[in-house]
Amino acid sequence: MQHLAIDLGGRESQVCLRAQDGLILREVRVPTKLIESELGGRPPCRVIIETCAEAFSVADAALRLGHDPRVVPATLARALGVGARRLKTDQRDARALSEASCRIELPSVHIPSAWARETKSLCSMRDGLVQSRTMLINTVRGWMRGQRERLAVGQPGSFPGRVRRTEIPRPEFVERQLRAIEALNVEIKAADRELKQRAVNHRFCKLLMTVPGVGPQTALRFVAAVDDISRFKTPHEVESYLGLTPGENSSSDRKQRTSITKAGSAATRWVLVEACWTMKRCRPNDPIVLWGDRIAQRRGKRIAVVAMARKLVGILSAMWRHETPYDPKRGAAAVPEDAAA
Repeated sequence: MQHLAIDLGGRESQVCLRAQDGLILREVRVPTKLIESELGGRPPCRVIIETCAEAFSVADAALRLGHDPRVVPATLARALGVGARRLKTDQRDARALSEASCRIELPSVHIPSAWARETKSLCSMRDGLVQSRTMLINTVRGWMRGQRERLAVGQPGSFPGRVRRTEIPRPEFVERQLRAIEALNVEIKAADRELKQRAVNHRFCKLLMTVPGVGPQTALRFVAAVDDISRFKTPHEVESYLGLTPGENSSSDRKQRTSITKAGSAATRWVLVEACWTMKRCRPNDPIVLWGDRIAQRRGKRIAVVAMARKLVGILSAMWRHETPYDPKRGAAAVPEDAAA
């Protein structure tokens, strides 16, 4: 099998093709948009790509054309010789990746499905709208404080109306901010509707939303992050993948457990924790909440909620793997009657 390494760039990419014995057969620089033309019409070969924004779309193209794509983690690239001796060019990087592929069986990160990538983009773009609205609201609040006027805390969607109901005169630049906030409110509502529709139409997301506190965003982010539950042998592996398991810093006789690793998607971890806070407010007698309450008595609420999020990941993973709805009796260990009272 031949080994074709691609050092991807925003406009142009460097290609290095080697034979099985390591002999360089072809080196060329091609526009990144035309990578398919370089991959097409070629016998099946291993395609090596370093993780970057364009990597997964190129990997999809390689799969469609019958090749074996390997998306190498950026953290591993330096160990393979990329940028060695402080000499880094596109040609040297492509050569290093192709040469390493000839010598060893290179590992690949998981190549997410098109649905998972699109869902992540939808969620992140909604986050961008919300963050933009928050920044605009903060600018108006800052101006109001300069006028010795404070506005009560309320829903972001009602902020422009609450500002206009105050008696202080507003210059045009403040009105401009309020109009922008109203426009963002419309777009955020449209994004929320799209997220909800996507979750309802997805079989597994709809199943996961039977858990109290798990809404469309939590279900979509979880399914998009995991993508394929069969690639994890146990729920504990999913918990570790999402960075919700304790870390460790041990050496020799010293044993030290640290806080959670926070590996993986921070946004997914955040919505899972928020789902647990919602569960505590809305379903205080749920077995998971009661289990978390016992931890809170010893360690505090914040640590307890993170522990609940870790347990929630295990429950969601089991529900997805076995395609069963949420059963409170199996959500946590049995709780004594006096604790539930």
